[in-house]
Amino acid sequence: MIIIIISFVIFSCARQMPPSGGPRDITPPRITRSVPANGSLNYKGKSIVITFDEFVVLDKLNEKFMISPPVNKKPNINLRGKSLNIEFLETLKDSTTYTLYFQDAIRDLNEGNPIPNFQFVFSTGSVLDSLSVTGNVYNSSDLEVTENTLILMHKQLADSAPVKLLPDYITLADINGGFRINNIREGTYSLFALQDKNNNKKYDLSDEGFAFMNNTAEINRIKNYLPVVVVKDTGKVNPLLKKTPVVPLIDGEYKLFLFTAPKKNHYLTSSGRKTSNLLTYTLSLPPDSVKFKFAIPDADNKSYFIEKNITEDTIDVWLTDSLLYSRQQISTIIGYPFTDSTGVTKLKTDTIPMRFIVTRAARTREVIKKYTFSTNITGNTITPGQQIIFSSQIPFRKPDTTKIRLYESEKTGRKAISYLILKDSLNSRRYTLKAKLKEGASYLLIVDSASFGNIFGDVTDSTGMKFLVRTSDSYGRLIMNISNVTGAIIIQLLDTREKLISEKLIKSDGKVEFPLLEKGNYRIRAIYDLNGDGKWTTGDYKIKQQPEPVSYFPAEFEVKIDWIIEQPWDVGKQNQKDQKLRTKKDLNR
Repeated sequence: MIIIIISFVIFSCARQMPPSGGPRDITPPRITRSVPANGSLNYKGKSIVITFDEFVVLDKLNEKFMISPPVNKKPNINLRGKSLNIEFLETLKDSTTYTLYFQDAIRDLNEGNPIPNFQFVFSTGSVLDSLSVTGNVYNSSDLEVTENTLILMHKQLADSAPVKLLPDYITLADINGGFRINNIREGTYSLFALQDKNNNKKYDLSDEGFAFMNNTAEINRIKNYLPVVVVKDTGKVNPLLKKTPVVPLIDGEYKLFLFTAPKKNHYLTSSGRKTSNLLTYTLSLPPDSVKFKFAIPDADNKSYFIEKNITEDTIDVWLTDSLLYSRQQISTIIGYPFTDSTGVTKLKTDTIPMRFIVTRAARTREVIKKYTFSTNITGNTITPGQQIIFSSQIPFRKPDTTKIRLYESEKTGRKAISYLILKDSLNSRRYTLKAKLKEGASYLLIVDSASFGNIFGDVTDSTGMKFLVRTSDSYGRLIMNISNVTGAIIIQLLDTREKLISEKLIKSDGKVEFPLLEKGNYRIRAIYDLNGDGKWTTGDYKIKQQPEPVSYFPAEFEVKIDWIIEQPWDVGKQNQKDQKLRTKKDLNR
């Protein structure tokens, strides 16, 4: 009996379970002790130990941790039990306030609750610098928030400072584009933003995103004072704290607009053989006085023809001789503009093998594809004034217009309509049919077999297309009354994804109309065309050229059928974009 009772007690103990359910742990780790204390003065040590009330993990520490001002050797950071150990690998500067930025890298082990924007501050002197600077950084062309953007402050005001020197202060812009650097010493600084590709805190790569200010930042106690705040653990828990804390929006004093410098060196960026009969070459820049040259040593120049885009930096070579394009490898000789190490652009000649190997599955017949073309007729309708465009993936041969007929559909029958078919001057895969088409009228386009063919002798089958020319009242219209224009401004109509739909250039106050708009939402952007080249121009730090400013109308327009929206817009303020228009609307994710 005793044995049975003992067994029952042991069995009962073994089956004990913690109560299920209950509130989820949403409390971030709390600091119980640190050596030295946060905010210490006259620090002369080599290490810092911060102890928490629970076990923690480090999330993406290499990406998130920074020390301001930067050091040449990144400290060793590791975990031992519930303590975070920071070991400096070099002697710190005298009389300097250091700030260790962890962002949200320190999280509890079980639930991953982060300590939001955790910073540890100490001074190697008798004073803890207590000034601050705030600002915002955005992409210059669309005023969107940029990712992984460093903010750099230099006491050295020489133009070469961001290129050659480590900054005196550094931080990372938050997910809303805002930044705040604390514990700054009074003085005059240059302020920069950098997307640092090689992680050296310097602007030394031409393809790095960069921003600079025309003026210096004056940091003083009257203008921008931040009282000394030492973070203390109160032991209190906020039950409403979210797992990912909301990052407040900062409307900072200084605005930075990130750009990528224009390419200045000429070189060949790519070469490829997309199909057996098409060779493509791309250049880094449109050529100027030095032009692209092409040859195939053992082929007649009549066995191919060359097409270039409007800027001549993309070159397509179409091979028309079957004996040539049936080869798996073709040796080509090209000449192209190339900028050498001294900055001089000359013609460079290269021999480039172009390969194309057809992979075919075993024991399967080759599928013969019919030659087809496409048109811009969508939904069997076209807009008033729209011309019909024929497109092909392979260059057209001259169409046989005797086999192409256009009719207007009437109650009594069909009426033949005269037309012209014109070849695109830059694209051999494009023809345009021009005709006088009436709003509200229905048409029939008949294309007999062999009307269209390509340069390889393939021809199309016969087809017929019915379409209607929509009336103007089946669209909406947007009219902008632009005021405060100084200089040339490009007014752009965009969809909600900011894809360009239409644009108009203005040089004075007045109306800008966008007719024949489909039902939907639209945005309006202004580009301040300072150099008058008719397009947005990026910045260039070498010549101290800021990117051309842009601004957005502060709301979207909902366009409806047969509606006219007329809206005034003062474009006097540059680089304006309402927060709700930014594509990352839920930035506190």
